[in-house]
Amino acid sequence: MTDDGTLRIACLQMRPDIGHPGNNLRRTLELCTTAADAGANLLVLPELCVSGYAFATVAEARNAAEAVPDGPSTTAWSAFCRDNDTYLVAGIAERVGDTLYNSSVVIGPGGHLGTFRKVHLWNRENLFFTPGDLGFPVFDTPFGRIATFVCYDGWFPESYRSCALQGADLICVPTNWVPIPGQADGSPAMATVLAQANAHSNSVYVAAADRVGVERGQPFIGQSVIVSYTGWPLAGPASAEDEQILYADLDLNAARAARAWNDFNDPIRDRRPEAYRSDV
Repeated sequence: MTDDGTLRIACLQMRPDIGHPGNNLRRTLELCTTAADAGANLLVLPELCVSGYAFATVAEARNAAEAVPDGPSTTAWSAFCRDNDTYLVAGIAERVGDTLYNSSVVIGPGGHLGTFRKVHLWNRENLFFTPGDLGFPVFDTPFGRIATFVCYDGWFPESYRSCALQGADLICVPTNWVPIPGQADGSPAMATVLAQANAHSNSVYVAAADRVGVERGQPFIGQSVIVSYTGWPLAGPASAEDEQILYADLDLNAARAARAWNDFNDPIRDRRPEAYRSDV
């Protein structure tokens, strides 16, 4: 926490190198050290930041996946958080027996707090991973309630709303955003538009950490962003091509208090579930 009681968050945009998990893990720790030295209390890393993304075979994906929380990445991140009194959210290829998940881990100074498993798989991820079975958990921390999901989950308003209904103040999104067809030159990335819209409509902060680079022909767009509960960016979008760390100071109590927009309107309280069709 900063001196005025706010949380300093950092999104660590990086360039993983598939096939080199040791180097990638070391790079995450280098970026984490830079951010912690700058006063960040909560660090967010991209999706599959140690394994890389564009697997060629199931065998390659299985070899790249790790146990949670006892695998090398979660163990190293837990030690970092303990030694630096920080919290961390990071994307990881999780292995449970013969089953693989595209997951996000939440770690604090006391160790592993919990895991989210990506619910909505994108494109060829379906060849390697199983859809998540843990729902959308929300975690209590000294600075507020945080949630996490991964990349394509953010295209579903239900993901954000599920977290908000459980009292999340901040949603951390490890991601590997790819180009969206039809985007006009100079226009904002669809991913950042969705992050802003959902932050606004749920009155939650959103911190999305993306990767950059091209991996086996697949480009990634960077443009990590930290969004206020108002829907407007506090930091970013980051570079579309380069590694970069974004910082922002968040007051999670303010997000919670501001959910009442005026005397009559609150986007969570105003829901009318009885008016929404659920039979389709």
